[in-house]
Amino acid sequence: MNRDSAPLIVNDNGAWCWFQDERALVDPATGTLVVGSIAAPEGPGGQARAGNVELSVVDLRAGTSTTVVLHERLEADDHDVPALWRRADGRWLAVYTRHKTDDLTRWRVSEPGDPTRWGPESVFDWSALTGGAGVTYSNLRSVGGRLYCFARAVNDDQCALVSDDDGDTWAYAGKLFTRPKVGYVNGYTRYSGDGKRIDLVTTDHHPRDFDNSIYHGYLANGALHRSDGTVVDAEALSGEAPSQVELTTILEAGSRWGGVRISHCWTTDIRHGEDGSVAAVLTARAGEEEHLDRQKAHPDLRFFYARMAPGGEWTVRKFAKAGPGLMPHEEDYTGLAAIDPYDLDSVYVSTPVDPRDGAVLPHHEIFHARTGNGGESWTWTPVTEGSDVDNFRPVVAPGDPSRTPLLWFRGEMTASQHYDCEIVLRDFRR
Repeated sequence: MNRDSAPLIVNDNGAWCWFQDERALVDPATGTLVVGSIAAPEGPGGQARAGNVELSVVDLRAGTSTTVVLHERLEADDHDVPALWRRADGRWLAVYTRHKTDDLTRWRVSEPGDPTRWGPESVFDWSALTGGAGVTYSNLRSVGGRLYCFARAVNDDQCALVSDDDGDTWAYAGKLFTRPKVGYVNGYTRYSGDGKRIDLVTTDHHPRDFDNSIYHGYLANGALHRSDGTVVDAEALSGEAPSQVELTTILEAGSRWGGVRISHCWTTDIRHGEDGSVAAVLTARAGEEEHLDRQKAHPDLRFFYARMAPGGEWTVRKFAKAGPGLMPHEEDYTGLAAIDPYDLDSVYVSTPVDPRDGAVLPHHEIFHARTGNGGESWTWTPVTEGSDVDNFRPVVAPGDPSRTPLLWFRGEMTASQHYDCEIVLRDFRR
């Protein structure tokens, strides 16, 4: 597929949240892309398909897609999307939860080399730990030969399951960090890993409940560290967990950018480089003190690009306007952005504000941003133009460094449980 070709529709009914990873992965040996999504009642198939946990298995060479259902009608909610992992034995692992409406982490393992055929569903029951309060999200990362599944669980804190058999079985490890809960939940965390350490960015609470800052830390050698390597918790995930405020603050609520106060920060994406650098895209409200109508979504959300040099020093820069919040009841939702996992200087952004000239667009469009100076300046190229629907939540699937499989969904979205969207792919060769 070249840059001039039309996007390939890989699923006619689906969407995803952004606190699960990997949501899409490539097997470079077979040219197979797998992407997870949740079907909604407004899309094709209606109620009979609503809540299906689905995988789109794409043959990148042939340009064809097959839909596989992991769990029928689990729950019509984009938070239920599976996290994917390619195992050493050639099998695929998919892990998924409901959106805090039960206490089960579910997983299935595929047949060798075939993500269209899956074994039975297994479950880990958190209820003895959560008291029935529910569990949400799945993030699969490996360090030191051990596979971790990070979830929001006990006290709505970031917790982890661990597996020493590549996902066949799981055990509770503990909390990563904790603090007294404010409002809905504690902290929204994104993870990136290279097998040697797991980097993360996180918030205090939900941005509608708290004026969040953003913090960074990493897990390595069994300890939780600040950006500069200072140990915060020498025995991470065991015993009493620290608060995330003990990590390195990289975007502070109340700071001013061009004279404008930013607030209620949120995490969007994080990726690591081979040289030990880390990049993150973050969002925040701009001019909160001027937003007086609480019945409407915040009118001015902003993207920030944060870059950590090897050794732990961060540089944070204004990146792009994200437009108004997508929904009145979720005023901090944006179209989101995705960092290229093999090129931290390359980012794909969904926004209704043209970053080239500031023009307000009829719909969210996807733009490609490239920097040659660590984010100080950017060159912008449209991926979509003149769309008659919105284009949301881009994802660049890792797995094959020779290609850039860019996925997003397009259509209408009124809530995490209600959308009529199709998933599309542009597969760029590097």
